[in-house]
Amino acid sequence: MTVRHPARPSIPGLPRVAAPPLVVLLRPHQWVKNLFVAAPLFFTPSALNAGSVVDVLLGLLCFCALSSAVYILNDAMDREADRVHPDKRHRPLAAGTVPLGLALAIMVGLALGGLALAVALSVRFAGIALLYLLINALYSLKLKSVSIVDVILVSLGFVLRVYGGAELIHVLPSVWIIVCTGLLALFLALAKRRDDLVKQLDTDHRGALKGYTKPFIDTSITAVLGGLLVSYLIYTTDPAVMSRIGSPHLYLTTPFVIAGVLRYLQITLVEERSGSPTLLALTDRFLVVTMLGWIATFGALIYG
Repeated sequence: MTVRHPARPSIPGLPRVAAPPLVVLLRPHQWVKNLFVAAPLFFTPSALNAGSVVDVLLGLLCFCALSSAVYILNDAMDREADRVHPDKRHRPLAAGTVPLGLALAIMVGLALGGLALAVALSVRFAGIALLYLLINALYSLKLKSVSIVDVILVSLGFVLRVYGGAELIHVLPSVWIIVCTGLLALFLALAKRRDDLVKQLDTDHRGALKGYTKPFIDTSITAVLGGLLVSYLIYTTDPAVMSRIGSPHLYLTTPFVIAGVLRYLQITLVEERSGSPTLLALTDRFLVVTMLGWIATFGALIYG
């Protein structure tokens, strides 16, 4: 008799390299979202110094710990439903490759460690980090089943990252950066819900799907993207922003934003595979080129 051992888990969507279940449990590929903590420093050249860089890196570490704690909580709550999902059944808690008790102990350790680090950095930053943790805990425990509220809370998580990064370098973020961040995150969350509908997930797996249809999401995406592009154009042509950053040519970054948005829209509506924004950002060549082009152009305008 041949004994079959379960395949070693890997990080989904990335080149298949076997990873220990405990690493997969933390979802390290999702940590790229925490780069929004560094956005205020990137957009504020006057605040760039060794001390601010260290503080922001520690802030990134803090949010990585907190976000992994939230992912573990989410996986623990969804482990039964995940077992019948074509992709999520491979997650460590659903597959049983990590004991639930151990996972919960790691979750508590990450949450407490992340908050302790946040307090060491700044009391106000710790308040933002705690709010992020509480909102995401409520999302995992209940609110992810409430349509519209679920995508708004996802968007709010990105906004809190930006506010946290701004607090670390003691600046007030531009209202347009907050608006653009929120609208971008809302677009990505709506695209994810559309992918859930395309895959015909039942409402037992994600209760919020009862409140969504593809026409509703497509209309919502149109409205959100219109607001996003207009807001970004206003940001790049705002005299106060141009004066603070020290460049009157920020509008030159707009083509990269438009190209990236259109590509993601193509992935969502034409190719219908917008399941994981993080993995798409890491693996889709067109998106990678547009993001690198945007970063390089913005960096050259600010620091050149």
